[in-house]
Amino acid sequence: MIASHYEKMLQGKSVIRELSEFATARGKEIGYENVFDYSLGNPSVPVPEAVTETMIKLLREKNPMELHGYSPSLGIPSVREKVAKSLSQRFGIPYEAEHIFMTSGAAGAIAHALRAVTEPGDEVLTFAPCFSEYVPYVNGTGARLKVVPANTETFQINFEAFEEMLSEKTAAVLINTPNNPSGVVYSTATIQKLAEILTKKAGEYGREIYIISDEPYREILFEGVDAPCVAAHYGNTLMCYSFSKSLSFPGERIGYVAVGPACRDAVKIIQMCGQISRETGHNCPASLIQLAVAEHLDLTSDLSVYETNKNILYRELTQLGFTCTEPGGTFYIFPKALEEDAKIFCEKGRKYDLIMVPGDGFGCPGYFRMAYCIDTEKVERSLAALRRFVETEYPNRK
Repeated sequence: MIASHYEKMLQGKSVIRELSEFATARGKEIGYENVFDYSLGNPSVPVPEAVTETMIKLLREKNPMELHGYSPSLGIPSVREKVAKSLSQRFGIPYEAEHIFMTSGAAGAIAHALRAVTEPGDEVLTFAPCFSEYVPYVNGTGARLKVVPANTETFQINFEAFEEMLSEKTAAVLINTPNNPSGVVYSTATIQKLAEILTKKAGEYGREIYIISDEPYREILFEGVDAPCVAAHYGNTLMCYSFSKSLSFPGERIGYVAVGPACRDAVKIIQMCGQISRETGHNCPASLIQLAVAEHLDLTSDLSVYETNKNILYRELTQLGFTCTEPGGTFYIFPKALEEDAKIFCEKGRKYDLIMVPGDGFGCPGYFRMAYCIDTEKVERSLAALRRFVETEYPNRK
């Protein structure tokens, strides 16, 4: 027999991936340049040339046995040391190599972090709107994901609902800032209040409550946005990072878990990650990629195009009458649909070759996501299609 659990998962495939596949198929019919595909969060700017040059240099000059051999289970020691040093200098937190575990992107980091601090039957809380894949990430560990309803006024944390949902079963809180899908960045006040509540409740319950901070969009921040380091405000933080967005490197699958030095059992948690790898078959990211990113930890691609695209879309959407919280980072925007059912709204948009993702899968029905990691020229051309869509399908919107 085949595994019934995964067979059932076939009935709930990623809506985002399905829409992306639809856009690709439509592109074969009319030319992909004529499909305004806002479905998939795939970076649209190139990898910095310096990173490419480093990889070429490593391939030419590094001992092939070292370059292509297995790395230690926790990651290459020199890479872990450089990551720790970079984080310490940037955020003023005394990370050491022993606090770093190299992973296959942020998804791999979250997979290890969850297993390190939860037991089957525990609860993990997260906040709507949230990345739809958090459901299998958490539930696959034996813990249970509970989604706190959104504060749709600001998309900061809905603290009233959060405190009602906290319980003695709460082992961790999974947060994502800058946020996918809203683009909102949790403010210093938000993070401080979250830390205060968790510190108080951990004392009441007599157990540690961890923050698992999912941070792949940490470098995509817009001008003037308050963007605190979560780990600087709460000791029991497991930072989960990916270079996929900062270096436009998603296909290389490289990231890390950084456990706050103030976290209880911080070093043991990292050591446990190596044992989690044994169970899950993770077995370390590629040595070449680890060594390459270690030379460019404070470098990013030219991310300015995302703010340019955000400004264009936010201005047009608000002028057309959409309710929309302005993003502070990422390459996503999350307006309220012009009818109650966002699935129907997005389906109507396809007639105009606008590919948008309904917010239901993000825990926010009635909203939709646009991933504007596409060429600015294409964003600008999409505005005419967006206007036709709105004016034709919703003539009485105002």
